[in-house]
Amino acid sequence: MSKIVLEHIDKFYGDNHVLRDISLTIDDGDFMTLLGPSGCGKTTTLRVISGLEKPQNGRMFMDGKTMIDADAAFFEMPSKRGLNLVFQSYALWPHMTAFENVAFGLKIKKLPRHEVEEKVLGALRVMRIEEYRDRYPNELSGGQQQRVAIARAIATSPKLLLLDEPLSNLDARLRIDMRAELKRLHRETGTTIIYVTHDQVEALTMSTKIALFKEGVISQVDTPLGIYTNPVDLDAADFIGNPRINFIQGRAVFDGETLRVTSELGEYGFPRADMKQGEECPVNEAFDCVLGVRPEMIELSKQYSPHPCAVEASVYASQPAGSETLITLTVGKSEFLAIQLGLAEYEMNQKVYAVLHPERMNVYNKATGRLIKYAAASHQA
Repeated sequence: MSKIVLEHIDKFYGDNHVLRDISLTIDDGDFMTLLGPSGCGKTTTLRVISGLEKPQNGRMFMDGKTMIDADAAFFEMPSKRGLNLVFQSYALWPHMTAFENVAFGLKIKKLPRHEVEEKVLGALRVMRIEEYRDRYPNELSGGQQQRVAIARAIATSPKLLLLDEPLSNLDARLRIDMRAELKRLHRETGTTIIYVTHDQVEALTMSTKIALFKEGVISQVDTPLGIYTNPVDLDAADFIGNPRINFIQGRAVFDGETLRVTSELGEYGFPRADMKQGEECPVNEAFDCVLGVRPEMIELSKQYSPHPCAVEASVYASQPAGSETLITLTVGKSEFLAIQLGLAEYEMNQKVYAVLHPERMNVYNKATGRLIKYAAASHQA
């Protein structure tokens, strides 16, 4: 296992400032996912950690030992960082069997034959591909080839395992299987893993921590639940979640103790205890805000609801999807989405009652885009 610390990393490609003052701590045994859209800097960060890229500014430490000190022009060799990297392409030798591919790095180290065999079989066993040991890459499916690539990476018992979009070439069904394998691998080996993806589902389902990237900057670092429940700004909220979060426009006034919000869906009051510490909020001055409400947090009823936060809505469209039903609703000019488990029947223009619980909402300052009220006080930072 290995602890990684990045301090004030800057990386330029010509005039393009691709990493901007990146600071990040990855603890021993973490499964840290670097998440964000294409071009946000996540793969460049991984390459800096691996030693394939040299930053112009900043430092990096691994278990307290300096790996990068840009000011001193010191960059430790990749081979001395005790890590292995798995790319999007499997990079398997086509003329070698699965066993031989996994054994390749061990043979370079000139380990005894019996030790090589023991480590290879152990890695194949962890990835559940022992039966394919004598097959060549062209005789394996995409998912099996990816397992061989990961087995090769873990066979040398690296302190750190770096994975760059390893599942993007697999079909949807195989991705689900491989997510389970990677999560189990992490649990069984305890290896520190840094994983790069643009796929939020991969990040939310496998990680212990997520670093959310945007335009070369880390906007938020938290647990998957923390990022999903309380995205730090409107961009993060819009990026995380499928289906997407609902944004409801409103006006807010904060009197120093209570944040009161008025919207087409109703009026809500939020105590100071649920508000983000350190976030500036005008006092006794009305300002535009945005309510963030996850579709699964909305309760629907076809019958009148006496709940104080219930609002009458009209069904714009209903999308049965087998395990769940997506219902698009309108109230005035506001449109929002709700989810119900299983198959539910709704007619277009049908009147329903939607309950939006204040404690499950986020509130954002529209001018700054920043979170000012938590959906769950227990996740305050």
